Amino acid sequence: MRGQECPRSFGPSALARVTTRAIRGAVNPTSTTPVYREILAPADWQARAAAHERRVRVWTDPQQARAARGEKHPVYDFLFSYYAFRPAWLRQWHPGPGIVLAGEDARAFLRRPEYRETTTPDGGFAVIADPAAFSEKRRDFLGWLDGLLAAMTERPAFFGCFGLHEWAMVYRQTPDEVRHNAWPLRFPPDELARIVEAQPVCCTHFDAFRFFTAPARPLNKHQPTRETTATLEQRGCLHANMDLYKWAFKLAPFTPGELLADCFELARDIRELDMRASPYDLRALGFDPVKIETPSGKTEYERHQRAFTARGEPLRARLREVVAALRA
Repeated sequence: MRGQECPRSFGPSALARVTTRAIRGAVNPTSTTPVYREILAPADWQARAAAHERRVRVWTDPQQARAARGEKHPVYDFLFSYYAFRPAWLRQWHPGPGIVLAGEDARAFLRRPEYRETTTPDGGFAVIADPAAFSEKRRDFLGWLDGLLAAMTERPAFFGCFGLHEWAMVYRQTPDEVRHNAWPLRFPPDELARIVEAQPVCCTHFDAFRFFTAPARPLNKHQPTRETTATLEQRGCLHANMDLYKWAFKLAPFTPGELLADCFELARDIRELDMRASPYDLRALGFDPVKIETPSGKTEYERHQRAFTARGEPLRARLREVVAALRA
């Protein structure tokens, strides 16, 4: 199967066209009281918080049980180690900007410095997350993130990498050097190297490229750096879509719990494909390989890649709404 040509570097024009649209009811920066757009009664917000915890514990409980036993998992550990957001934090539900939580039980949210006490129209106790609690340094990040997400939405997606980044991370390594060396590779080192060298390596994601072995880096069409993230990142990249989870938790506690969980779920599903398409043999864990070294495997990989890109689009838009509310 012949895929797309490797993309050229994207210019900064898309990044410059940053949307700063604020969602309805966003905080007025000249006011000392955050403006709300919805009040949740105790039964309503408690039901949402409980549903969030039930949903998330399906993922966090097995992870914590493995950690307690000292077991490593080559697929799922990444979601809690590379993404340094603790399971306990993931389980915590937050309503998002402009949402008032009514009732005395909401007082527990005041443990976070981003929340402040307020009152409902009838004078009852309530709390609300206050965007004014964002530091100036974090506000600079908001502008950068909005520009990145806007640029990714506008520039074309690339679907021709076929997951070779995982292969480049073990290219020309000895068995002792391989990251997940408790698990076998599907090919001997020379055959694995031949597969990498026989097709274009087109990784645009710096946080994948930086783990390439030294011999693999010159094989990549791009030489991404941290500084070129804004001009190279594109929405067809599996890792760029996984990173929606990173941006979601970096906005915490202003990210609605449902959005945080949706981003984590996407990252988890992508991680499974990422490792199924890797050179590792993980069938003992229930992960059948996506054989990207074959035409049919490339077709399967691209089909999943396109589906993940489509799932990421509304999440990107929802993250931008949170950013806009915080910047208003």
